[in-house]
Amino acid sequence: MAVLKMQRISICALKKDRKAILEKLQSLGTLEVDHILDEDEDFHRMDTAGKKQGFEKASASVDQALDILERYVPEEKSMFAALEGKKLISAEEGMKVQDERRDLLRAAKQIYDLDREHAEQLASIAKLTNSIESLTPWLNLDVPLQTMKTDRTVFFPGTMPGGTTAEKVYEILAEKAPDAESADVYIVSQEQSTVYLAVICLKEDAGAVEDALRSEGFARPSQTWEEVPARQKEKLEQQISEYREKISEIEEKIKALAAERDRLKIVADYYRVRADKYEVLGTLPQSERTFVISGYIPEAVADKVADGLMKKYDCMVDVEELKEDEEPPVILKNNPFSANMEGVVESYGLPVKGEIDPTTIMSFFYVFFFGMMLSDAAYGVIVSIVCGILVLKFPRMSPGMKKSLKLFFYCGLSTIVWGVLFGGYFGNIVDIVSAKFFGTTITPPALWFVPLNEPMKLLLYSLLFGVIHLFTGLAIKGYLCIRDGKIMDFFCDVVLWFMLLIGLILMLLPSDLFASIAQMEIVFPGWLNTTAKALAIIGAVGIVLMSGRSNKNPALRIALGAYDLYNITGWLSDVLSYSRLLALGLATGVIASVINQMGSMLPNNVIGIIFFILIFIVGHAMNLAINLLGAYVHTNRLQFVEFFGKFYEGGGRPFNPFRENTKYAEIKEETLS
Repeated sequence: MAVLKMQRISICALKKDRKAILEKLQSLGTLEVDHILDEDEDFHRMDTAGKKQGFEKASASVDQALDILERYVPEEKSMFAALEGKKLISAEEGMKVQDERRDLLRAAKQIYDLDREHAEQLASIAKLTNSIESLTPWLNLDVPLQTMKTDRTVFFPGTMPGGTTAEKVYEILAEKAPDAESADVYIVSQEQSTVYLAVICLKEDAGAVEDALRSEGFARPSQTWEEVPARQKEKLEQQISEYREKISEIEEKIKALAAERDRLKIVADYYRVRADKYEVLGTLPQSERTFVISGYIPEAVADKVADGLMKKYDCMVDVEELKEDEEPPVILKNNPFSANMEGVVESYGLPVKGEIDPTTIMSFFYVFFFGMMLSDAAYGVIVSIVCGILVLKFPRMSPGMKKSLKLFFYCGLSTIVWGVLFGGYFGNIVDIVSAKFFGTTITPPALWFVPLNEPMKLLLYSLLFGVIHLFTGLAIKGYLCIRDGKIMDFFCDVVLWFMLLIGLILMLLPSDLFASIAQMEIVFPGWLNTTAKALAIIGAVGIVLMSGRSNKNPALRIALGAYDLYNITGWLSDVLSYSRLLALGLATGVIASVINQMGSMLPNNVIGIIFFILIFIVGHAMNLAINLLGAYVHTNRLQFVEFFGKFYEGGGRPFNPFRENTKYAEIKEETLS
């Protein structure tokens, strides 16, 4: 339950050691660069934009080559590839690939060029295929598909609308080109919407004949050929065959280059890291012989980093406390259990300066509520076993993924506990199986009670747990007030609310309303009833008088206090929100029981047993998935809205160190030695 303390580290070193120091800091990944020295007549910043862009371009080109390889030669990956994490390589392997980086860039360019040529060949095939399709209706034509002329005649092919006959064409010519002495029309082929024909006429009548036909929808072919259509089709098919052979050759060349995939990944990361380094280099204030780098570093490693740098290089390293007005980046540090819930806090917002890290306190409530919502021991066993196996089997998965799986592992354990308390094992599967197949009903006893039989009891406990959760949030707010010396705020904003809320609860418990809901009667002694009323009255009056204490106008002060007192409805709403513990807990058991009941309706034969097993597996898998998601979402909501709303704002900036942000592989961890 802590935010790591940050310090500012400033390093002044000789320019000749600039590259080595930057690479050392980048490999350590413990410094977030944040300069405090501006440019002046002695210190200037380099323009590294060109080199940075060059490295980014090289990295992008290799990434593009890898994407191309993935299309042609997909890398074999297991269904759990996303959990395997980045490949770990030795420093020697990384150096070897760096030495060969120019050859690998050429290989990446070759892959890109081959892919472009491959695309060009495919485009050519598509073009030729379209040409063949346009030629197909003309295959019966035994002369070239183009306009041809003799000394006296003209031959031209074309198309007319579907249904046009030779007689119809002659009628058109007789009507619209009556001066044409003679014309012959040949129907080559017909389709539903198009008729393909050829016309021969005298040269002096060609214009009038074509104009007459055009008036009825005649059009020349979009392509013309010097060969007879059948022969031209053979030539085009031959060209397609040649292009296909070329494509096969290109694909084989690309597949051969797939052997460089792993090294291409390493060199892509190399250029990516270099681009990051030059981005930082461009921000460094530098004089003729020295440079300065400054930023935030965790206090736990600051002295170690400083000593390591000063021992190895000629430099001065200054580590100092942060100024009062500085807002440092945030790193959360919690115990091994609570650290797995840090992602929940981060998704809401990291603590700002002066706030506490709520992860540890929140983590226990989180697991508690999650298990209560899922509340089936068998489901909990499945979740815990699956998450535990994945964490052990894939040790190099990303830290965020590992934390998420560990979170669900612990939530699974909580679910097991709640399932045993409520007697839930795949709903009521034990009852169903024992009655259906063995003729006697065996019911596993619940260590506490069965929610389906006593839903109001579960509702009361849900609201009780909600009150404890909310009061814990209010208590944390009180702690923060005392820590910061705000005693008046502690009394007015925390103590008075505790008095009002506790008084109202004590007044509610012996009431007829509570008795009708809880099906039990609570009787308090007279002095306790009087005390409850006194607490509620003092708390309410105090809130009205003190909530607007910063305002000097008495009337406005009381009005603000009365408005703040109205927030008691918000507390009621918050408490009722915990009824979702009842709703989701019952939903899991009810749906599971319905699934089991569906399976029990089948006959007791082989087919019935097979379908019973299928219904059991599919139904419970869906029920687990749906309620697992519901428990996750609603547990988050109880933390974000109800709990954090009492004391926590968030809005802190995450720590973003200068480090080797690789995509494919990681070099074995650098140390300070």
